[in-house]
Amino acid sequence: MFLRFLVVLLFMINLNPHLSAQTRTYDTLPNVPDHYVKRFVLFKAEPVKTGAIVMLGNSITEGGNWKKLLGDSAVLNRGISGDVTFGVLNRLEEVLRHKPSKIFLLIGINDLSRNTPDEVIIENLFTIAKRIKAASPKTELFIQSILPTNESFKNFPNAFRGKGPHITTINTQLARYAEKMNYHFIDLYTQFLGTDGLMDAKYATDGLHLTALGYQHWVRILRSDPKVKLK
Repeated sequence: MFLRFLVVLLFMINLNPHLSAQTRTYDTLPNVPDHYVKRFVLFKAEPVKTGAIVMLGNSITEGGNWKKLLGDSAVLNRGISGDVTFGVLNRLEEVLRHKPSKIFLLIGINDLSRNTPDEVIIENLFTIAKRIKAASPKTELFIQSILPTNESFKNFPNAFRGKGPHITTINTQLARYAEKMNYHFIDLYTQFLGTDGLMDAKYATDGLHLTALGYQHWVRILRSDPKVKLK
């Protein structure tokens, strides 16, 4: 698995000149975290659930009890704490074997914490969208905006400080190219903001991760979007 992950990374570096210039800032990637490996092994051992809804992303997704939140016992939580766009690309085949009815993707904030350039993150997200549509054309893909952060929390993780402008840039491009890239864009960002322009404190545990109220708010946003059509 480690070898496969490294091969994927090297393949992407060869395809993308931007990546080779920034690999030093991504030197943790070949050393795949144990949590990623354990979750990935667990996912692959699960039986195929054709037509399931898949929640795909990092710790923010992993932390949600989506079966309960969505009232759907078949929903698949494919969140992995610490994951990045490269990690999602590496494990996309496992997700697509289910031929999901819908995929809700939220990823990118951990890439920013590792100083991955905005254009690389955006390109990876577009590549994810292309691969999903090529392998499972009937799957509806919903790419959700990166959430705002709130650096006023005392326990706010230092690696995520100063990323606000990058979050805005990425979200703007995701919204701009949704129709062209054949996915639905969901703007979580503005609906999680407080009056101070930061993530509303009531939705956050540390200015980055979500409270139970934050997850409930997320689901309300999804259910209120006419494109989503959840049961």
